Amino acid sequence: MNTSEFRRRGKEMVDYVADYMEGIEGRQVYPDVEPGYLRPLIPDSAPQEPDTFEDIINDIEKIIMPGVTHWHSPYFFAYFPTASSYPAMLADMLCGAIGCIGFSWAASPACTELETVMMDWLGKMLELPKAFLTENAGEGGGVIQGSASEATLVALLAARTKAIHRLQAASPELTQAAIMEKLVAYSSDQAHSSVERAGLIGGVKLKAIPSDGNFAMRASALQEALERDRAAGLIPFFVVATLGTTTCCSFDNLLEVGPICNKEDMWLHVDAAYAGSAFICPEFRHLLNGVEFADSFNFNPHKWLLVNFDCSAMWVKKRSDLTGAFRLDPTYLKHSHQDSGLITDYRHWQIPLGRRFRSLKMWFVFRMYGVKGLQAYIRKHVQLSHEFESLVLQDPRFEICAEVTLGLVCFRLKGSNKVNEALLQRINSAKKIHLVPCHLRDKFVLRFAICSRTVESAHVQRAWEHIKELAADVLRAERE
Repeated sequence: MNTSEFRRRGKEMVDYVADYMEGIEGRQVYPDVEPGYLRPLIPDSAPQEPDTFEDIINDIEKIIMPGVTHWHSPYFFAYFPTASSYPAMLADMLCGAIGCIGFSWAASPACTELETVMMDWLGKMLELPKAFLTENAGEGGGVIQGSASEATLVALLAARTKAIHRLQAASPELTQAAIMEKLVAYSSDQAHSSVERAGLIGGVKLKAIPSDGNFAMRASALQEALERDRAAGLIPFFVVATLGTTTCCSFDNLLEVGPICNKEDMWLHVDAAYAGSAFICPEFRHLLNGVEFADSFNFNPHKWLLVNFDCSAMWVKKRSDLTGAFRLDPTYLKHSHQDSGLITDYRHWQIPLGRRFRSLKMWFVFRMYGVKGLQAYIRKHVQLSHEFESLVLQDPRFEICAEVTLGLVCFRLKGSNKVNEALLQRINSAKKIHLVPCHLRDKFVLRFAICSRTVESAHVQRAWEHIKELAADVLRAERE
């Protein structure tokens, strides 16, 4: 493909994407395929001679689209949102064209410097404490990770290294292995499974702290676990507090947990993967109160801030805690400005070496929407979730299972788990809308998350009418 053809095909692809987005409401939200559907539809090896672009485009509709779950359909209410906007798509095109691998400042100065500035922009939008910002030669700073899972792992590994160094400085005879077997980390029993995975990868014990009646981690339960584990000879070193849990969007009590972590010299990592985007709105900023106690904070603009995946924003109060854990300096990666103090090499802040020019997406989105446009988008989703909540509350057959704070409603039919499992099975088999469940204590619960950029009140109303019809079928079948 030469430049001339690229111009032509590029315009065609933009038209295809625009048509897809405009017509997505008419596509079935969840596919009618079985595992293994795709392999028989394509050759068992790559072609020896080139295929035509027309053939490839035709195969998208014939082979790919039948197996796509349409996350950006206004009838997709599963999981949490994944962001999508035209400015971010255009920025991704430019990222692909520039094609730099921005592991160091020298590898592409603009890639590093724009990321540093965008993370400060976003930190100011959230009103983060200045300690987390890079400007004015602060000790902290922000970095784009691939996901909240990566951010949690990076924070845990940095905290582990810091704890080992501290303990060995006080007791030089201690080996790393001896310390590692005693290290213990903590999170709420409502924390995402990625936190448990970080503990597995990091080779440390992770203990779940029982949450309270609002599904939040509180100081008393954490303190009890710390005292028990210290008495058993263990070494508490790391706590993950979640703001906006995946199950029900509950919020751990940072104002209680934070001071304990600071007093006990434990690294506090705050995971706000979904909810963090809402903190740009003044009316939701209080949900972040207590972040001043944290050592690291993370949320995903690629969930709810119109920046397409991947873009997970992570800040640390002391960037040397990260670089101290991950820094390696082979000759072929060194450059003349790396010790100037004026720039950072993001390869020291992450697990991979290579990194894409992801900050372009933030730059495009922040400029083309403005803070007010992004705030309006968040508020619209929250308004729609409360609209759905009010519909549920008007039907005496249903109950709300957790406080509705942002864009997630947890609800169920009053009755057994079995009847709710049957309802969800009917909903997802009909494929008019898509939901996923969770367990809250011993209850099987349906989650209704406002996800699509194009979702409107009419879609929420239609979804509820559909759910009511299927609920009637399920209750009728149970009586028979």
